[in-house]
Amino acid sequence: MRRCSGLAALACVVLAGLSAGCQSTAPAAAQTAGQAAAPAPPDAALRAQIDAAVAKVYPALVRIDVVTMVPHGGRMNKYVGAGSGAIISPRGHVVTNHHVAGKASRLTCRLADGQELPATLVGTDPLADIAVVQLDLSRRKGGEPLPVAAWGDSDAVRVGDTVMAMGCPMAVSQSVTLGIVSNTRMIVPGMFWPFTFKLDGEEVGTLVRWLAHDAVIYGGNSGGPLVDLSGRIVGINEIGLGSLGGAIPANLAASVADQLIRTGKVERSWTGLEVQPRLKDCPAATGVLVSGVIADSPAARAGLKAGDIVTSFDGVAVSCSLPEELPAFNRVVLGTPIGRKVSVVALRDGKQRSCELTTVARGRAEGEDEELRNWGMTARDLTMMSALEAKRDTRDGVLVHSIRPGGPVAEAKPPLDEEDVIVELAGRPVKDIAALRAATAKLTGGKTERVGVLVGFERKDKKYLTVVKVGAEPPEDNPALAKKAWLGVATQVLTRELAEALGRKGERGVRVTAVLPGTTAAKAGLKVGDLILKLDGERIDASRPEEVEVFPNMVRQYKVGSEVELAVVRAGKEQKVKAALELPPTPPGELKRYKDDDFEFAARDLGKEDRVERKLDEQVRGALIDRVEMAGWAALAHVAIGDILLSVDGKATPDAAALEAAMKQIKQSRPKRVVFFVKRGIHTMYLELEPNWGGEK
Repeated sequence: MRRCSGLAALACVVLAGLSAGCQSTAPAAAQTAGQAAAPAPPDAALRAQIDAAVAKVYPALVRIDVVTMVPHGGRMNKYVGAGSGAIISPRGHVVTNHHVAGKASRLTCRLADGQELPATLVGTDPLADIAVVQLDLSRRKGGEPLPVAAWGDSDAVRVGDTVMAMGCPMAVSQSVTLGIVSNTRMIVPGMFWPFTFKLDGEEVGTLVRWLAHDAVIYGGNSGGPLVDLSGRIVGINEIGLGSLGGAIPANLAASVADQLIRTGKVERSWTGLEVQPRLKDCPAATGVLVSGVIADSPAARAGLKAGDIVTSFDGVAVSCSLPEELPAFNRVVLGTPIGRKVSVVALRDGKQRSCELTTVARGRAEGEDEELRNWGMTARDLTMMSALEAKRDTRDGVLVHSIRPGGPVAEAKPPLDEEDVIVELAGRPVKDIAALRAATAKLTGGKTERVGVLVGFERKDKKYLTVVKVGAEPPEDNPALAKKAWLGVATQVLTRELAEALGRKGERGVRVTAVLPGTTAAKAGLKVGDLILKLDGERIDASRPEEVEVFPNMVRQYKVGSEVELAVVRAGKEQKVKAALELPPTPPGELKRYKDDDFEFAARDLGKEDRVERKLDEQVRGALIDRVEMAGWAALAHVAIGDILLSVDGKATPDAAALEAAMKQIKQSRPKRVVFFVKRGIHTMYLELEPNWGGEK
């Protein structure tokens, strides 16, 4: 579960930031407890109820495989993971958690019958941790009606009710566990403070009181339904606390899912009113304590103050003496239509007073993360809530979220940092990310080198100017090395100990450890095990391991093409071997290289030494993968450094130039899948890359 602000450690909620944003639920303690004490088998009547309930919901269970985009280190890194969901409409709508699908760049759903269908995100709500995705039914085989699960009434759930947690734990196929409802209004215990349960800046416990149950759940159960014995969804599994699972009540989940299906978003009201349970010695027998009022908010303009006891909001009587009762009040306020004028009744110093306020749109707590590669950072637009938290009087500007080490903003003097707000570019105000992108494109258009630009940014109460060199990453500088003579052998120093063991006590020189095929050394008949003692009559003065470069340096003194005479000892017999010196193999840094910024990998031509080192047959032709960016599309497909890329979508890639041409065509056609055929050691395999064309900013 992403951005869980500490609850992950204490409540054992699995963080999506570690595994693609789609894990959740059960702690190790819950697993141990569930495994150690298996429940007694149900009696025949209960067995029949379970069978009937499973038959209603099990066919509608869905495993959701996701690729999630997570900002880190100035990049939108990609992670893979899996969660659960349930089909809730004949049109293929699937309900799940926000932390499963809300940040997904690609979704694939596996149905209970084994079919895999692509899906799209319909809408998501981090505050309730509910998301809806829709199956691409055009890809579905067979004409049977789509199985659909029905919602139940979570308000009717009682402690002790038998329930089943359904889903796809640990990304396996559909699964069911059995338990009972332990608590119908579970919240994060106060003892965990200041650790809270946040998703994208939203405090999930603001709205949610979980249905606690002891049906065993594991990572990957997130988004799966909690089902009663009538075969209806009474909750959506989300977290684990100790040995308890926690499910979002169905009435809340169904309401949010319905809004997402109808409009693609959930709109909520905001008043600036902040509340808490009444203090223990409060004389009032009812009401909610106002703990604070945000400046210049509707509540502030209405005259409400900290210490007031709100007893009625928009005609609804409200009361809260326990933390478990706060979500009910928050649902009343947040669910009020935006722009509605409401009456608020409150007690102040024991006297009742009334006031009116007009609600405003709340919006999300945080803006969407976007990657700005030319800047080497990820950033967000400011929302009303994030601007308030930063004590800014405007939403204008671009909030820096993460920075790539060595990138443009990191190298500026002074460098930008996380939480800085970019407000000016070249002396002109910057309203948002779209404006920053447009200005950047204008500055860098047609230029191959980075462009220095004056940037104004704010850091808390200070305003800075700096110069950022914006633009594409400069090409790697690999200057060609001077070509000097070379003999196609690898050698080791003939140490004193080795010489004595070989019966050549007191001799100095080198021992041949490899002879590169096709070289003049091979043609001259040099063999592994030969001892080379002299070069053109000059003694090779090497007897210590650190003198390994003595012989190669002697060779480099000659001109390319020169013929030299080597004094060689082979099988105890001395002989002379003549060999022509040649140009050395092209070093890796000078070989043709192709870098792909979209799929985030790089490859180069195979060199002669690569072939020898990997014992490659001459007929093997390909490009050697020498760089794979963590969490890029290539990495997600398990492309690895050292792979030899033989073909792309069936087109041979014998070298980096051919690879570049093939990838150029791929980017023009933009297929859903790109197949790399690679050689890895003695094995070959097909790897499927599934880019999100146009889905990255």
